[in-house]
Amino acid sequence: MSNVIVEALKSGDYSDQVLKDALLLKGGEEQELFAAAREKRLEFYPDNKAQARSVIEISNICRQRCRYCSIGGKDQRFNYSLDANQMEMLMDYLYKDGRRVVLLQSGENPSEKFIREVETAVKVIKEKHSDLRIILCMGDLTREQYQRLYDAGASDYVIKFEASNEELFNKCKPNDNLENRLKCIQDLADIGYRVGSGNIVGLPGQTLDDLVSDIKLVHDLPLGMNSTTIFIPAENSDFANEPAGDANLTLNMMAIMRIMNPSRLMPTTSSLEKMIEEGQYLGLMAGANTVTIHDGTPEELQEYFPIYSTHRVRPQIEHFRDILNRANMTADIC
Repeated sequence: MSNVIVEALKSGDYSDQVLKDALLLKGGEEQELFAAAREKRLEFYPDNKAQARSVIEISNICRQRCRYCSIGGKDQRFNYSLDANQMEMLMDYLYKDGRRVVLLQSGENPSEKFIREVETAVKVIKEKHSDLRIILCMGDLTREQYQRLYDAGASDYVIKFEASNEELFNKCKPNDNLENRLKCIQDLADIGYRVGSGNIVGLPGQTLDDLVSDIKLVHDLPLGMNSTTIFIPAENSDFANEPAGDANLTLNMMAIMRIMNPSRLMPTTSSLEKMIEEGQYLGLMAGANTVTIHDGTPEELQEYFPIYSTHRVRPQIEHFRDILNRANMTADIC
């Protein structure tokens, strides 16, 4: 049965039934799916390298109140926002430590002061280190703001749509709307960014049909990066008492995304590491070729950027090297 499903995917059959069956594979059948994903990755990345993506959480101020996220929750004790000089110093430190890809992540804050600080930091650091690739993850902004940040030197932008089912999206993100989110993705692509987007597996009320719709939307969007992450019931969120997402389902979705979108970058994230033993290593085995590490945020601020949990996993560069070695991959310039 599994061979039929995996072979159907490899031949380009992305029908709903094939995708559903592939999502539910387990055991030896799941391993065949992962092997097919690695095979497809090797076709487009024959050097078999993976990229380290260092995260700096530059601000926890957020106008959204997403129901799955702890940021902005009623018990949030402290708001912070790094200024341009602080961002520059952190990126400079990471560069000197060997990193060449940095992700600046924040809550959604479109204020002119904050955008100007990020714009200044990006411009200054790119003038110093032109080979540093800067990824932004700052949520819904205006096209004019996206353009300014791109002109300053940011080249990539991560903006997940989270859920392709509009009703589910509204349930999870009551202060946003799916149409606007997709417009932001298109604006970013039109400007010239390499855009990353994707979904969350295990959101309360999500169905298998929803996940199939997510897979198809990821495939159709103008992306250079795609991802899927596992739902974790964050302690200080509306969904704190909901069950966590399924790790096998998440890994299967990663493998399907790799087979359907072989040329894209795909991360294996710290949320997967938190939810399952060796989660990020398993993500590599399911076709990922980027590893998210958390070595950029100042230690004294880390507890104030909880996202999926107040007890987060923060993988370091040694972890990256270890799991790459075990996956028989090598490090890209990182």
